Amino acid sequence: MAPTATTLKQLLQKWRKAVAGTGYPQPPVYTGPDIRLERLVEHTGEVEPGSAFVARVRATSDGHPYIGTALARGAGLIVGERPVGALGIKIPDGVPYLQVDDTAVAMAWLAAAWHDFPARELVMIGITGTDGKTTTSNILHQVLRTAGIRAGLLSTIRAVIGTTEESLALHVTTPEAPVVQQYLRRMVDAGLTHCVLEATSHGLAQRRVGAIDFDMAVVTNITHEHLDYHGSYEAYRAAKARLFENLNHRWGAPARSTQAPAKTAVLNLDDDSYQWLAPIPSGRVLTYGLRPDADVYATNVTYAAASTTYSLHLPEQTVSVEATLVGDFNVYNMLAAAAAAHALGIRAELIKAGLEAVQALSGRMERIDAGQPFLTLVDFAHTPNALERAIAAAQRMVQANGRIITVFGSAGKRDVAKRHLMAEISARDADLTVLTAEDPRTESLAEILETMAEGCRAQGEVEGVTFWRIPDRGRAIYHALSLARPQDLVLICGKGHEQSICFGTTEYPWDDREAALTALRALAAGKTMPDLGLPTF
Repeated sequence: MAPTATTLKQLLQKWRKAVAGTGYPQPPVYTGPDIRLERLVEHTGEVEPGSAFVARVRATSDGHPYIGTALARGAGLIVGERPVGALGIKIPDGVPYLQVDDTAVAMAWLAAAWHDFPARELVMIGITGTDGKTTTSNILHQVLRTAGIRAGLLSTIRAVIGTTEESLALHVTTPEAPVVQQYLRRMVDAGLTHCVLEATSHGLAQRRVGAIDFDMAVVTNITHEHLDYHGSYEAYRAAKARLFENLNHRWGAPARSTQAPAKTAVLNLDDDSYQWLAPIPSGRVLTYGLRPDADVYATNVTYAAASTTYSLHLPEQTVSVEATLVGDFNVYNMLAAAAAAHALGIRAELIKAGLEAVQALSGRMERIDAGQPFLTLVDFAHTPNALERAIAAAQRMVQANGRIITVFGSAGKRDVAKRHLMAEISARDADLTVLTAEDPRTESLAEILETMAEGCRAQGEVEGVTFWRIPDRGRAIYHALSLARPQDLVLICGKGHEQSICFGTTEYPWDDREAALTALRALAAGKTMPDLGLPTF
C-alpha cells in the first residue's frame, strides 16, 4: 500500500531507482533539507498545508501564475519549469522549488513514485485509437474476467476495481496522472494482476499515462479527430504513437511481482495506421482484421438487428462467435480484444465465451424502447468515421423500405473541420438529418449549425425537406422521432453515455437516453416536447 505521506527525498529516490540505467527522465537534483509531503496536486483548490504543488503547463493554461495562491494555502513544495527568479514572487524559506524541464513529465513520475510504481506490479494493456477505445477496453476486460483473470479497468466511462465500479468525471478523457496512479495502486492493493487502460490522445500527449510500464499496446483505428488540440494530423498520430514507443523501453527496479508477457503491439491490419505504427515496436506485433493475412481475423460475418455472428480465426484455432454487439465496427473491436487476449495466453474457448458474454455498452448503439413501432438507438459517435460506421450499422438493422433518420451536432472549441464532414456523411448515407446542439461551449451555436447545414447542402439536401437544424437538443430528438414511420430507424449520435451538455462554461444535466424516452412518451400521448432545462428551449 502506498503511503499517505512521504518525504521529498524519499520521493526523488524512488523515481531515481525506477529509471536507473534507462533513458527515462531523471529526477531533478535536490541537496536541501528533507521535508514531509502530504499530497501531490496541480490545482490550487486542492492545496493543503504540506502539499506538493506542480505548476503544470498545458496548451491552454499555465500553473506558474498560481504559485502564490498555492503558497498562501500552505504548499510545502513547488515544482515548476521557470527559473525561480522569473516567477515574480518570493518563495519562502523552507519551501523547496524544484525546476524541471517539463511539469507534465515530472507530475507523471512524481505521481508514480508517490504510489510506489503500481503499474510495475500489474500486466498493463493500453488501448488507444480514434473510435472504439472504450468499447474495446470493456470487451477485453470482460474476456479477461471470463478467463478467471483478476483484471481492473480504467476507461473514459468508468473505473472497475474488482467488484467496485466508479463513474468518472464529466467529459473526461484519460484522468490526470495522480488519479491514474491512485487507481493503479488500488488495483494492486485489491489483489488484481492485470489492468486494461484506455489511453486517449490527450492523455498520451499530456503524459497522464507517463511513468507506466506497458506490456501491450492496442490500436483500434486512427482517423480525423482532435486537430483543434494537436494542431495537425501528424501531431495527433505522434501522440498515439507514444503508447507503442513505450514498448521499446526497458525499466530498472523495482522488479515485477507478476509474470508479464512479452511486449506486444496489437495493430489493425485494415487501418491506415498499420503502415506507420508497425515499424515502431521492437518486439512482437500481432495483427487483426477482416483479411485472412491477419494473425486474428473474422470470416462468415452475419449482421442482424440484435446480434452479430462470425467465425473467429486465431493462430491455432477457429471458433464460432455469436455476440450481442452489432455493426462491423464492433467486429473490429472484438477482433482487437481477441488478439490481445490471445497474446496474453487465453485459450480460444475462453475468448469466445468472453466475447459472447459482453452486453451492449451504455450509450453505444443502445436501444431505447417505449413501445414505438420503429427502432431508436443512442450512440456516442462524434467523429466522421464513427458516424459513418454507425449509419452503416444502422443500414443493416433497418427493416425493408425503412429509412435512417440521424440526430447529431458538433462540439464547440473542438476540431472545426469535422463539422462539415459529419453533415456531408449523414446527408450522403442517411435519409433524413436533424442538426442540433452538442456542447457548443463558448462558440456560437448558430454558426456551428450553419457550417453543418453547408455540409448538407453540398450533398444536394434541402433544408426543411431532407434536413433540419433545431438548436434545442430535446426538440431536435422529438422532431426526428416525429418523422419516423414503422420500419424506420432513428439514430441519435454524439452524446452517448455522457451526463451533461455544455453551453458557455456551464454544464447542464443531460442524458440522450432519457431525452429520447421523454420524447417518445410525449409523442405517444399527443403532447409537445417538454422543457428539459437547456438554455435553447
